[in-house]
Amino acid sequence: MNTKKLTRYIGIAMVLGIVVGYFCHNYAQNEKEALQIASYFSLVTDIFLRMIKMIIAPLVFATLVTGLASMSDASAVGRIGMRAMVWFIAASALSLLLGLALVNIFQPGAHMNLALPDANLTSGLKTGDFTLKAFITHVFPRSIAEAMANNEILQILVFSLFFGAALSFIRGKGHNTIYNLIDELAKIMFRVTDYVMRFAPLGVFAAMAAAITTEGLGVLVSYGKLIGEFYLGLALLWAILFAVGYLFLGKSTFRLGGLIKEPTLLAFSTASSESAYPKTIEALTRFGVPKRISGFVLPLGYSFNLDGSMMYQSFAVLFIAQAYNIQMSFTQQLTLLLVLMVTSKGMAGVARASLVVVAATLPMFHLPEAGLLLIMGIDQFFDMGRTATNVVGNSLATAVISKLEGNREDTADTESAAAEEAPAGQAARQNA
Repeated sequence: MNTKKLTRYIGIAMVLGIVVGYFCHNYAQNEKEALQIASYFSLVTDIFLRMIKMIIAPLVFATLVTGLASMSDASAVGRIGMRAMVWFIAASALSLLLGLALVNIFQPGAHMNLALPDANLTSGLKTGDFTLKAFITHVFPRSIAEAMANNEILQILVFSLFFGAALSFIRGKGHNTIYNLIDELAKIMFRVTDYVMRFAPLGVFAAMAAAITTEGLGVLVSYGKLIGEFYLGLALLWAILFAVGYLFLGKSTFRLGGLIKEPTLLAFSTASSESAYPKTIEALTRFGVPKRISGFVLPLGYSFNLDGSMMYQSFAVLFIAQAYNIQMSFTQQLTLLLVLMVTSKGMAGVARASLVVVAATLPMFHLPEAGLLLIMGIDQFFDMGRTATNVVGNSLATAVISKLEGNREDTADTESAAAEEAPAGQAARQNA
């Protein structure tokens, strides 16, 4: 499907979903009935996200392995990885600092004056295994089949690093059969991605309809100030990220922004980074990023470069402290930043990860975990913004690292992409 056309359809689907959700919310007699109606919409969204998840593992594996195997310079992997981690750490620190600064300026919870809740009241989120030790252990797969079945991107990445390095060694001795097979697999998966993305507007419509049916538009009014302040912070973060990107990419930064509009909108409407992954890869390829770089940096960013989620975590923790009139000193806030820098790196593969990180962090600073209940009801609206921001941050990071690498394979990748699209373009002209 034409990219501009798909983006337009997704936008229309979002609006229709809000309208239909509003009428369904008003039609429902009570909360239970609203949840039941929303469950039918959620069925469509779940099917779409399942189709996305079924292509993530083979797509990550194929693109990363072929990219690594085609690298003639073995040191390039370490160099790209080091540059990526420097960017990720800097972007994470920036996101956390911006969140802390804005919540101190706006003071969104300062006038709530809530009494401390019952010590036995909890959010119900599982945080016991959410430790740095557990995360480091979890990075290394027990089985590649298990990692692929569970869509553990970081585990797939680790296995692909070993597999790609071994394949590069074998290719050096003149054996190209396996490489050619995996390269063909990558092409097939991009075609499958195109088929799946045709259902994106339907999935987006259902996701928006389900959210509004359950919560109603009234929640946006009640929490409008808090949501508005958070989205203002995201807008500032986007501006900073694009400004930094401009230092490296120049005017082509604006072209990149146009290319990633579709995956960003998809991530926003479905609140799922996975749904945007295939289209983000495609957009970066169109921009001229070699697949060997996008296939390596992007999966790494999904675990270590979640800019929107990082900003949300610092924002949420301080909001809860303000709501219960608990003062946090500058030293405590600085410590909070350092804690979140570490704990947030274990978010990959954890359901409702940002909420889990916040729930795990609150007891460390003697804040009531039950305070998370204040924002759990509207977390869907926060999640949409932070997920879209994660896609933007990872796209810029990948493009900048590609630029630093010198884009040595741009021409080959661009010509390959053009060659794949040529038959479709000729067919379209014939039909016209």
